[in-house]
Amino acid sequence: MFRLLALALAAASLAATAYGAEVAYYPLPNDAYPHDVAPAADGAVWYSGQHLGVLGRFDPKTQKSEHIPLGPHSAPHGVIIGPDRAIWLTDGGQNAIVRVDPLSRAVRVLPLPSSFPNANLNTAVFDPAGVLWFTGQSGVYGRIDPVASKVEAWRSPKGAGPYGITSTPTGEVWYASLAGDHIARIEGPGGGATVIDPPRPGVGPRRIWSDSHGMLWVSFWNSGEIGRYDPGAGAWKTWSLPNSKSGCYAIYVDDRDRVWVSDWTANAILRFDPKIEMFVSFPSNRTRADIRQLAGRPGEVWAGETGTDRLAVVRE
Repeated sequence: MFRLLALALAAASLAATAYGAEVAYYPLPNDAYPHDVAPAADGAVWYSGQHLGVLGRFDPKTQKSEHIPLGPHSAPHGVIIGPDRAIWLTDGGQNAIVRVDPLSRAVRVLPLPSSFPNANLNTAVFDPAGVLWFTGQSGVYGRIDPVASKVEAWRSPKGAGPYGITSTPTGEVWYASLAGDHIARIEGPGGGATVIDPPRPGVGPRRIWSDSHGMLWVSFWNSGEIGRYDPGAGAWKTWSLPNSKSGCYAIYVDDRDRVWVSDWTANAILRFDPKIEMFVSFPSNRTRADIRQLAGRPGEVWAGETGTDRLAVVRE
């Protein structure tokens, strides 16, 4: 079952910028709490409605939001679109990976093994072979082969903290550990992981995203920086946010290999061009936007403002 929610609020607000871009804001139903977002090829934007236990689908053309209940005690965190075009979520409330068919809206719940209760599931990614990998902040990472529907999980080598996760073009899978203060490469289906320390202790790697060359971009929550790790050279390079010394949460690399982050302290989305090492800021027009994740498609970068129950988009 699902219900269609027509927004009874005003039309989306729009703000032009001086950087060849415009920012638009779209209100969602009350308490939608859009944690993560997944823009689809058909123009829709899917989001995880964490407080309501739903998968949301927003249509920018009609400005209507549809909510699909995911199950008892659901509290979804991450949301991605799979190679099968289905919507996949990490659901901490159900301690399960959830698959939703975008056409029939059928919901399938794939629980973690009983030996991994309360994993505090966070983020998921598909590797080039079509295998889904996921993290859990209680100290878990794992995988699902969608064909066999088998869920496997392992304990992280340094305990609690696995948060963001990414796959490189060559198929390597890496996660960032906020509480564990490291990033790690998962060593294939056996479940081992190689830990890489950050450039200095205490920076708090939160989310991670690969660019088209396999360089790993990481948001440093505690220190207010973005870091780039070169796996081939085994070397880090870092850049400080222009206005903040903490609060770098989301990170996303677009199709032009530019890096986007959410800056909680400055209440803004930032675009960073590695070629010229320059930041551009797009501040929210409301306080406490609290953007937790960014994702995009060509010409657009989308965000869920959990603090305002809105979706935001930067269009170029």
